[in-house]
Amino acid sequence: MIYLWLKALHVAAVLCWTGGLLAAAVAIAARRALPEAVAPSHRAALAVISRWDRRVTSPAMLVVWGAGLALAMQGQWFGSLWLTLKLGIVLALSALHGVLSGTLRRLAWSEAPMVPSWLKHVPLLVVGSVTAIAVLVVVKPF
Repeated sequence: MIYLWLKALHVAAVLCWTGGLLAAAVAIAARRALPEAVAPSHRAALAVISRWDRRVTSPAMLVVWGAGLALAMQGQWFGSLWLTLKLGIVLALSALHGVLSGTLRRLAWSEAPMVPSWLKHVPLLVVGSVTAIAVLVVVKPF
């Protein structure tokens, strides 16, 4: 029974975390596309997204890690190739979350921060990563 509750908690946290990642990524990509003269008027919206990230997205990521590792221990999946690949992708998404959080803070609170050009591709990267994780978890191809 505890397994099912852990699984439900993990899935709910994944939805919150990936939703927050996508919101941050899209906001940053949209900010990058704005002309410099328009950008200051969008700082308040970026500040709201940054607060959401701090209050919801970051804690959800911690729950994802905690519940996910507990599930892996209960299922005795450590050593499985699919889990190793999944953990690698989740680790990369966690690092990306740190980059996005820092970029959001800089955009919301400083005058004219630079936004790296590669960040415009992050929404697609997040969707692709989450899709790959779903395939690995459901199909367990390895």
